Amino acid sequence: QVQLVESGGGLVQAGGSLRLSCAASGRTFSRYAMGWFRQAPGKEREFVAAISWGGLSTYYKDSVKGRFTISRDNAKNTVYLQMNSLKPEDTAVYYCNAASRLGASGNYYPSDYWGQGTQVTVSS
Repeated sequence: QVQLVESGGGLVQAGGSLRLSCAASGRTFSRYAMGWFRQAPGKEREFVAAISWGGLSTYYKDSVKGRFTISRDNAKNTVYLQMNSLKPEDTAVYYCNAASRLGASGNYYPSDYWGQGTQVTVSS
């Protein structure tokens, strides 16, 4: 089983940046594709970004392309989400997830391994 702990959320003005981290336990972290999701109040949890187990392939929700960058450091058992040019509509709780499967087209199938979430609030 994989345990995930997110950090790095906070309050930032529109146009600002945050870097989220997700630390994973265990020796098998590098065998999982990983993803970031977010959930705003009253909304469904939505996909934000994913990265393959080797870090060679990345995928993004259209609205964050060019602003967010997902990366991973398997030696540190950590996945990151660099968030630039933040907008108020990015406000949400952000969660990391170990993928059950990452399809060839970039379709993401989540596992039941989720972090606790970290709050990101972007003010106007």
